[in-house]
Amino acid sequence: MKAQTKTSLPDIYTRVTDKIIADLEQGVRPWVKPWKGGNAGDRITLPVRHNGIPYQGINILLLWGEQLDKGFHSNRWMTFKQAQALGANVRKGEQGSLVVYANKVTKSETNDQGDEIEREIPFMKGYTVFNVNQIENLPAEYCTERDPVEKEPLALIEHAEVFFAKTGALVRHGGNKAYYAPAHDIVQLPIPASFDTAESYAATKAHEITHWTSHKTRLDRQLGKRFGDDAYAAEELIAEMGAAFVCAQLGLTPEVRDDHSAYLDHWLKVLKADKKAIFTAASQAQKACEFLFSLQGADEQQAA
Repeated sequence: MKAQTKTSLPDIYTRVTDKIIADLEQGVRPWVKPWKGGNAGDRITLPVRHNGIPYQGINILLLWGEQLDKGFHSNRWMTFKQAQALGANVRKGEQGSLVVYANKVTKSETNDQGDEIEREIPFMKGYTVFNVNQIENLPAEYCTERDPVEKEPLALIEHAEVFFAKTGALVRHGGNKAYYAPAHDIVQLPIPASFDTAESYAATKAHEITHWTSHKTRLDRQLGKRFGDDAYAAEELIAEMGAAFVCAQLGLTPEVRDDHSAYLDHWLKVLKADKKAIFTAASQAQKACEFLFSLQGADEQQAA
């Protein structure tokens, strides 16, 4: 019997989803763990590959979780072979972390009419990476840590406000609730002074503006066909992760909103019923994040 050399597609979905479910069952959202872990301090960074290119989508959640669970201080990851190519080595006994790679292959086929057609076949595979804290003898530039981000005073964070303004979203202030009203296409927030920190205000605005991207004139995010009665909970999951992705790129420290704790049971129901749901949600959150950055102009996109 020929040995199987790669992880099967269903197994990857199961492994990743089970990991997210385990965190949620403990009341912990993996997309906000970096801002609650003591070893992360005040630094907010996206996980990056050996060449500095940021990971996206589900891999952000996986590596954020691994960084906090294992106490890594670096956000950089690489494969065993990439470390070897740099003249370095993974320390004996170190356990790697799962990331996934998705792509499509094109296959030529002959249809019933005898015409040759090309069909795209999606595939996904898992592979193992190691944090640079698990690797010895790396060049010095791979071990350099970024300077800690100084905490902002309780005032609107200028670069975040510029970012949100460039999206063109209509934001109104008043009342004691934060929400996006699709019928009127407006984001409603309490006044900034009602928030404990400037970061929590910015994170809440990021969450509601992620909802704003769902409008039919923007990303036209219609979840009913996929999630049915759970579409509302799925949209909240997308908005939470989208806000986390945006905040990470803006260098902000968001806070977990207490009013979203009620969604945990709904999210668990969705994820347990559909092993691909977390992949869909993370992908949609990534698209929302990229859309918001696409509205910033060339300078901001390069910075992102």
